[in-house]
Amino acid sequence: HHLTLNELDVADYRTFFKVKPPLRSEEDRVAVVQAVADGLIDIISSMHTPQDEESKRLPYEEAASGAVGLETLLPAALRLYHEDQIDLPRLFRALSLNPSRLLGLESGRMMEGAPADLVLFDADAPFVLNRETLQSKSKNTPFDGARMQGRVLGTWVAGNRVAGE
Repeated sequence: HHLTLNELDVADYRTFFKVKPPLRSEEDRVAVVQAVADGLIDIISSMHTPQDEESKRLPYEEAASGAVGLETLLPAALRLYHEDQIDLPRLFRALSLNPSRLLGLESGRMMEGAPADLVLFDADAPFVLNRETLQSKSKNTPFDGARMQGRVLGTWVAGNRVAGE
């Protein structure tokens, strides 16, 4: 959320955009993206903190912070690639390899003996995100109705297909 959205996206206090920490200025967003591109920030996480719809449909100050992040992480992150702000190798190191290394896991890399935890996706496949089609029990996302690129076609964990056709 913080790499692709800014405080102006909150507009008229739209609570699906209320996250922690709060969205900041465009200048701050660009600085964080540049820090990722430069390798100063080397891990990107989803900040998956979904809330039930009732807790988000309150006045802004009373609404819970949080949003679905797991299902929107890849297409949101790919916005940075499509806008030539971060190249794919750096982006995927920050999304997969570096978190795995930090946690001492063998995943996050394609090599003999590593777990076959894979995501097959089409980086250029366009779609409009519809929150009602999310698999999460919660449907609160600031990306509802957003035009995105990067459709996941399948996922595997330890070599077993867990999602996709």
